[in-house]
Amino acid sequence: MIVVTGAAGFIGSALIWLLNQRGETDILAVDVHASAAGEANLAPLRFARGYQNHHAFRDDLLAGRYAGQLRAILHMGACSSTTETDWDYLERNNLQYSRDLCLAARRQNARFVQASSAATYGDGAQGYRDDHDLLDRLQPLNLYAKSKHLFDLWARDEGLLDEICCLKYFNVYGPNEWHKGDMRSMVLKGFEQVRASGRVRLFRSDRPEYADGGQMRDFIYVKEAAAMTLWLLDRPAVNGVFNIGTGRACDWNTLIGAIFAALGREPQIEYIPLPDHLAGKYQYFTEADMTKLRGAGYQQPDVPVADAVRDYVVGHLVPNRHLGA
Repeated sequence: MIVVTGAAGFIGSALIWLLNQRGETDILAVDVHASAAGEANLAPLRFARGYQNHHAFRDDLLAGRYAGQLRAILHMGACSSTTETDWDYLERNNLQYSRDLCLAARRQNARFVQASSAATYGDGAQGYRDDHDLLDRLQPLNLYAKSKHLFDLWARDEGLLDEICCLKYFNVYGPNEWHKGDMRSMVLKGFEQVRASGRVRLFRSDRPEYADGGQMRDFIYVKEAAAMTLWLLDRPAVNGVFNIGTGRACDWNTLIGAIFAALGREPQIEYIPLPDHLAGKYQYFTEADMTKLRGAGYQQPDVPVADAVRDYVVGHLVPNRHLGA
């Protein structure tokens, strides 16, 4: 049995979709809701073990209910809001919960793959290398990132990074993110803006080395991120902290241009001031160093941004189609 937490969410449902593509259905879906009824992301997917609330799952796991049945836990569930200010909540939900699942999985010799985040790199002053000896230098800019970073440090200090994977996902976008509110990707937000007004609004740059819309991020399509994740699931001898990105920074203007191109329209972009609450917390450049994952043997070619955005827009956004539907 493979357990996927955050199963009704973005990356979690993409992992179940890709597992289904491989013919795997011996899956338990875990999330925060009381039941899976009405969960659009899960509706087209197959998970023979059913659905369980995350608290009930942890209780059952710690009580030994799944002894002898558990192959792996893909732990994607967390509060992912970068504006969350309740540290006590994040500590319970993102940090302690993850520790409990990790230790229980290892006691059962099950694979444990944990979602970390590129947000742990902070302003990028220390670079974007996923080397373990650089972890102490990182200074996350928000409490969500802090919760993820503290798990990575805990796993290292407990000697667990030789047994588990902590995945630093960069800017993931793609189908099944509709529910994420303000945390949705700019591809989805941009598509909605084009449909509503014919133009897209981007933040102006307040740094002279970056033109308006020239701020750069490592954008990775969720289908590609899911493929990397399952590649690591299948290789229990490959462990540690890994970046999940493309290794190619792309500026916002190019990303938004790809949306317009997919819709057969000329780009129309309006630049607006950076909000005060983002001052000092806005990442101007991210680019995953993919040397470690590539060195471990992952050799699938990167999907160009233009191709991925077209697949998302034409294959999912225009028809409003979920993965697996």
